[in-house]
Amino acid sequence: MAFWKQFILSLIVIIAGFAAWVFFVPGAGDMMRDAGIPESLVSKIVPKAEETADAGAPAGAQSQRRGQGQGQNRRNGGGRNSAVLVATEAVVQGVVNDRLNAIGTGDAIRSVAVTPQASGTIREILIKSGDRVKAGQVLAKLDSEEQVIARGQADVAVRAAVEKSNLYHNIKSSVSRMDVFDSEIAEQGARLQLQAAELNLARRNIIAPIDGIVGIVPVNIGDNVTTTTPIVTLDDRSEILVDFWVPERFSNTVAVGQPVEAMSVAKPGQVFSGVIEAVDNRIDAASRTLRLRARIDNSSDELRAGMSFSVSMKFPGDKYPAVDPQSVQWDSQGSFVWQVTEDKSHKVRVSIVQRNPDFILVKADLKDGDKIVTQGLQRVREGGAVRVGADVAANGEVATQ
Repeated sequence: MAFWKQFILSLIVIIAGFAAWVFFVPGAGDMMRDAGIPESLVSKIVPKAEETADAGAPAGAQSQRRGQGQGQNRRNGGGRNSAVLVATEAVVQGVVNDRLNAIGTGDAIRSVAVTPQASGTIREILIKSGDRVKAGQVLAKLDSEEQVIARGQADVAVRAAVEKSNLYHNIKSSVSRMDVFDSEIAEQGARLQLQAAELNLARRNIIAPIDGIVGIVPVNIGDNVTTTTPIVTLDDRSEILVDFWVPERFSNTVAVGQPVEAMSVAKPGQVFSGVIEAVDNRIDAASRTLRLRARIDNSSDELRAGMSFSVSMKFPGDKYPAVDPQSVQWDSQGSFVWQVTEDKSHKVRVSIVQRNPDFILVKADLKDGDKIVTQGLQRVREGGAVRVGADVAANGEVATQ
């Protein structure tokens, strides 16, 4: 059989089946309304079908059909013109909260990798991992025998230069002014040599440049080190700096001093508060993101440098009507809610702005206090009579009072 013949035959069978269903199934009209078919179309199809079916049926069948229809109407809430029992909630004002979420990396507010100021062999280590140290505290010492000797020699040279200078000043009449001047220059040079020797000796001590906490010490006594060898890392983690990147659209929204919240993987469920410390001066051209830096208080010393953080910020936005999530329905034209006015239900079209766990923000012709149907929605019709119930059954249906 040709395809077009098969298609026409299938279409005839479908139409015949639909007509039979409309003619012989009680309550077909209500089922069509529940399926979302417009009332105007249902009213044209169903009455004609019922009249045709009743005209050709015996009196007993007509009586049985009317009884079935009435029973169906009772199950559907007592008929189209009876009041439907529903539950409602009032519309409230909600604010669109534009929330920013990003992942960042924490760092100590001050961190220093300590290296020696001179090369040599480590003779003494005075700290261990986890120690708290103060600025200026000696962390380790290098061998210093050569520097001690050099300082002694410089000290002797200073004393000799001072004696010679004093002698020349006492016998100015016997020596030339140039000799006196040379002795003074020699004294000053000797003193400078002594200062240099003392500085070289002091540099054999490795000093903490900041207050902080000692990390793992990677060197041992007897190691030969240079000015590039890391001795230890000091972290001042009284505050933690978190660097993170945000989309370009937030570039004109974020500012220094704005509050932030951060959560660490190591402290699940615990929220740490902070503020924006710095905002970068340019957008990254490759990722189209902006770099921000937040400062988080860590006086309790619960956080560590290098931790990953989930950072969030809230930006208050425009106000919209807020309705219960259960009240929003859908049909072929989009989303809507049922508004109750003077004990009548009316369909109000809405446009969803933001979904939240407890409510939905919508753009619609609604104001504070408007009653919106939240339960009993399956029996509500446009312009239908409704009455508001006080109790709701456990299955989600409105309970009879």
